[in-house]
Amino acid sequence: MRRVVVTGMGVISPVGNTVESFWDSLVEGRSGIDFITKFDTADYKVKIAAEVKNFDPHDYMEKGEIRKTDLFAQYAVAAAAQAVEDSEILGKVEPERFGVYVGSGIGGMSTFINECDKLLKGGPRKVSPLFVPMMISNMASGNIAIKYNAQGPSLPVVTACATSTNAVGEAFRSIRFGYADVILAGGAEATVNPLAIAGFTNCMALSTKNIPEESSIPFDKRRDGFVMGEGAGILVLEEYEHAKARGAKIYAEVSGYGNTCDAHHITAPHPEAVGGARAISLAMEEAGLQEETEIYINAHGTGTPLNDKSETIAIKKALGDRAYHVCISSTKSMTGHMLGAAGAIEAIASVLALKNGVIPPTVGYREKDEDCDLDYVPNTAREKDVSAALSVSLGFGGHNACIALRKYRGE
Repeated sequence: MRRVVVTGMGVISPVGNTVESFWDSLVEGRSGIDFITKFDTADYKVKIAAEVKNFDPHDYMEKGEIRKTDLFAQYAVAAAAQAVEDSEILGKVEPERFGVYVGSGIGGMSTFINECDKLLKGGPRKVSPLFVPMMISNMASGNIAIKYNAQGPSLPVVTACATSTNAVGEAFRSIRFGYADVILAGGAEATVNPLAIAGFTNCMALSTKNIPEESSIPFDKRRDGFVMGEGAGILVLEEYEHAKARGAKIYAEVSGYGNTCDAHHITAPHPEAVGGARAISLAMEEAGLQEETEIYINAHGTGTPLNDKSETIAIKKALGDRAYHVCISSTKSMTGHMLGAAGAIEAIASVLALKNGVIPPTVGYREKDEDCDLDYVPNTAREKDVSAALSVSLGFGGHNACIALRKYRGE
């Protein structure tokens, strides 16, 4: 089996639209959560979100392309452009060995809303002929593949909040078993809009405090729901010998992947966290981390009462007594929950934690919960040279995903 490494990364997020600004915000504990500016929230119970700021698609796409592309795909193309530039991969991989695994939990919801409004107001003739290709979730992956002539395997995963962790994991497997040499992997989401906020509010998933600094507070006893985020994260995964032969910069090694389902409930996690624990255990086993203690866990950590309790149980089941000696944090405390983009963004945070020897904090943490009694790195980043990281994602439908990463030391 072949080794797989990370050779490039790109970020569009509520706390920065480059990898550097994103990481600086995390380390400094700067939150991207604030009052919604994209629509009037006067009639809404929830009035805050983690919006992407100062994004200009013209920096990455032609004007004609932008008109034909939903915002979620624009975010994806932008993050992919950064990752490709960072990796310097263009012209150094055969098109047939170059793949794209970029998913979205929901896809082009803004397009869906706009075209429904046209239908209701003007009838069927008013619906754009671009409605379907702008809306469907695979178009982030498709647009990126077209842009970079990536003719290899293409797989736009859709597993709700586990989407981009699954995308990275499946890309890892594809390269590991010889189906590709390089894959752009990750996810994108653009759901800070009236319909999504109303829907998630009414299913009682979102925090209703409307206090930006006290609403996304994973593992804190006061937590009452997550805060909607948006953006995209893309990683360039590459076969190790291929990367080494071209003198590529290597950030970290992807070394394990776990993928399970609770088969329990469409939104609620399994109370015993059986599936989540098994996903973590599978990733650790494949990566050979069963005895490793110097691990950082970037938790799913949504800030919902059930998730954080269940995830804590999962970590304890997978790690045993070692669970009390590892650093765990939820960067959703700063980025909000970026849904289908969350896993990739958090994988990037994990890669940078390994590379830089710094654990990003869980900000806003004030009140300890007896059900969440592990080390969540509260409020302040921590310098710590860890040798491995686990990035965990848990999605509606019971989807559980975990990827294991190892620090690259030049071997």
